[in-house]
Amino acid sequence: MEKRFDFEALPLAGAFVARAKKIGDERGFFARRFCAREFAEQGLPAQFAQVNHAGSRKKSTLRGMHYQLPPKAETKIVSVVRGAVWDVILDLRPGSATFGEHAVAELSADNGKMMCVPKGFAHGYISLTDDAEIIYFHDEYYAPELQRGIRWDDPAFNIPWPLAPAVMSERDRAFADFSRETHL
Repeated sequence: MEKRFDFEALPLAGAFVARAKKIGDERGFFARRFCAREFAEQGLPAQFAQVNHAGSRKKSTLRGMHYQLPPKAETKIVSVVRGAVWDVILDLRPGSATFGEHAVAELSADNGKMMCVPKGFAHGYISLTDDAEIIYFHDEYYAPELQRGIRWDDPAFNIPWPLAPAVMSERDRAFADFSRETHL
């Protein structure tokens, strides 16, 4: 069976960038956004509880860094269907050899890349274009009582954002720097 995704392992265990292979002709293209068999072969979820769609009107809109605590920690598959974003994941798994390390990727409608975010990771992005639209697949239901976040520019993590945020929610702006006592 022909594979419809290329998976690139990131230096953080369990994290991948996946690229959907586009099949094109004079009409345009076709690309699969999910395949249970191919994702399961990578150790990723084969079932999802929610699919969410977010849009950022303005370039330099920052969302993040968000995560959910166990028992509702989420795996996310994040793809861009319009525009482009700088996508960031941060390993917050206690005991992980890469705890506190991050990985980044530019995701766009053109490049077809998707970020595969394991449970225990914080996730965020900044829009690189106006009118960026993102689709998230989540393997857990949203649990607001277990939702957490950390500052996008926490100096402990030194995340390389390509742009300064121009638009950000009050909630994201109010996140504190990371501490194990309050965040895990």
